[in-house]
Amino acid sequence: MAWSEIAYPSLVYVHLLLFVLWLGADVGVFLLGQHFRKRHDYSLDQRLALLKLLVLVDMTPRSAWALMVPVSLSVLKMGGWWDLPLALLAAAWVIGGVWLWLVWDAHAHDQTPRAARDRRYENALKYALTAFYLWLGAQSLLTGAPLAPGWLAWKALLFGAIFVAAIGIDVSFKPVGPQLMRLLSEGSSDATEVPLRRTMDRTRIWVMAIYILLVVTSWLGAVKPGL
Repeated sequence: MAWSEIAYPSLVYVHLLLFVLWLGADVGVFLLGQHFRKRHDYSLDQRLALLKLLVLVDMTPRSAWALMVPVSLSVLKMGGWWDLPLALLAAAWVIGGVWLWLVWDAHAHDQTPRAARDRRYENALKYALTAFYLWLGAQSLLTGAPLAPGWLAWKALLFGAIFVAAIGIDVSFKPVGPQLMRLLSEGSSDATEVPLRRTMDRTRIWVMAIYILLVVTSWLGAVKPGL
């Protein structure tokens, strides 16, 4: 087979692989978080070890998410779903690369001003991409362009909703840092554990929303229903 014949299906495969890595690793993050909550089953040191592993595993879905943006737009371009200008596609790859670097640089310099700066830039990208995908999906559903198939327009809209849910996670999870520091300094007790557990419970709502949205979005791409 010529490269032109395998380029598009290969890109679709990469797109699917990113989805598998994203959802699969996220399930691992969820399970580690569930075990961290069991303060009567594990010592504090064991729970902290679980938390460190959780943070490391979480790098996989974060990386897949960043790469999903340029890969998904490339699939649209190569598959003839959207005659995306090459300049916009190139910008998407630059954005994806910068986002990926910010994720890993913040991880490498965690708990430093540099990491805080990286995360501010990352949040700005998330807000911009949220607006872009919500516009893309809504505009296509209302006018039939630039994405003509209804299932594809819905997929773009739901991908934007994933960004919204992820921002919800960041907002809900923000109190965890100070609460965890209090747990480390004061030890495990109802006074330190209950607020932390409450914050994690609120965050789980957004996590479950992402799981549902990912499954529905992938179903739309696989089945391509006549919406």
